[in-house]
Amino acid sequence: MSKENSIISIEHLTKTYGGKVVLNDINLEIKKGEFVTLLGPSGCGKTTLLRIIGGFRTPDDGVVRMDGKDLSGKAPNERPLNTVFQRYALFPHLDVYENIAFGLKLKHIPTAEIDRRVRKMLKMVSMTDYEDRDVDSLSGGQQQRVAIARSLVNYPEVLLLDEPLAALDLKMRKDMQLELKELHKNLGITFIYVTHDQEEALTLSDTIVVLNEGRIQQIGTPADIYNEPVNSFVADFIGESNILCGTMIEDCKVSFLGHEFECVDKGFGNNVPVDVVIRPEDIYIMKQTDHAQFTGTVKSCIFKGVHYEMFVDTDGGNEIMVQDYNAFEVGSTVGMIIKPFDIQIMKKERVCNSFEGVIDSPESVEILGASFPCKAHGLENGTSVKVEIDFKDVERQDNQEDGILAGEVHFILYKGDHYHITVRTDGPADFFVDTNDVWDKGDLVGITLNPENIRVIPVRRDE
Repeated sequence: MSKENSIISIEHLTKTYGGKVVLNDINLEIKKGEFVTLLGPSGCGKTTLLRIIGGFRTPDDGVVRMDGKDLSGKAPNERPLNTVFQRYALFPHLDVYENIAFGLKLKHIPTAEIDRRVRKMLKMVSMTDYEDRDVDSLSGGQQQRVAIARSLVNYPEVLLLDEPLAALDLKMRKDMQLELKELHKNLGITFIYVTHDQEEALTLSDTIVVLNEGRIQQIGTPADIYNEPVNSFVADFIGESNILCGTMIEDCKVSFLGHEFECVDKGFGNNVPVDVVIRPEDIYIMKQTDHAQFTGTVKSCIFKGVHYEMFVDTDGGNEIMVQDYNAFEVGSTVGMIIKPFDIQIMKKERVCNSFEGVIDSPESVEILGASFPCKAHGLENGTSVKVEIDFKDVERQDNQEDGILAGEVHFILYKGDHYHITVRTDGPADFFVDTNDVWDKGDLVGITLNPENIRVIPVRRDE
């Protein structure tokens, strides 16, 4: 990302807690006046990143610059930015006016200027008639307004917001989203916002930074993130998606769901395995089947308030989610159409399990610190090899003790006719499994492999 017009520059930022990497080589440029949201699941590193920017945490490596100046070693109060926390941290012994004025008094701002700024902030956050109220008597939304006013009254160049709406109920949260967006528009300062709520991020942001496991997965506008996800994690995390296995036949033609479709994507090559992302609202569903691209049987239909959410078993053997304003009866046959520009093609992140290994006997190979029986290979002990196993050939044992290797179910991705499971092991890599079995995240499992399904490939010296 270009450094032009950047107010915050983050370069090669790394942070580790207890041996676990929380942030892994983060590089990010944030422009002046931008509303940037750090979005991701719990534990992805977004709050740690925000607190490093704010000066509440120190990185192990890397640097944060503001207007080109290194912020290393500067305390939070020495940085020209303010933070609004999830817990508003208001002073219960001070009224609304005094809470907002507190920081200005510490800076010995003249009394008249303090009064002018506080009253301006009270008006801006619609709290003009509450200046003498105790903060404990306020609602959650009102307390949040006071916390924001207290941060803005110092005229910071950057406002950091750490999930400030998480404690509010749904209606109040949506109201405050609109107020925050309006505040940002009127003030023109830079907002850096942390949330795990995808809808909130899409509503508020100019730019969304999607994080997972300490790494940036994608940076883009809300429309880019939603319509053009770069990988299966982003596609699955942002809104509802049908993520399906397909084959890119040629430019602008892809096969999935047992049918060929026109699309707008190019440059993937011919007859290349790909992942296909279809948003459920982009599938046109109808009672007539004569002019449909494919058909299916409605499996379930649930009213969601704005639309009906249906699961449909297609004629190609996949289950897909469809969202429509009209309800279709369970058990009925329907026709469906997907338009070319609603088909998003992604490169396969992997086509099989692939590991570096070492031959440890005439009929076994060591991978991830464990020895697996394999077919006779004729290679000498100590030979470096590449080991490949297809996803469908990884065998799971319900008890870790029954496996050659132990692991934990870390990520589950439904692909329409099977689950693609990530099993995190104690070794340096993950196992990936295709299965029809229903697993839960956090399940402890054992991994075994049929020797016939292990491909051992010698590594050339120049590789």
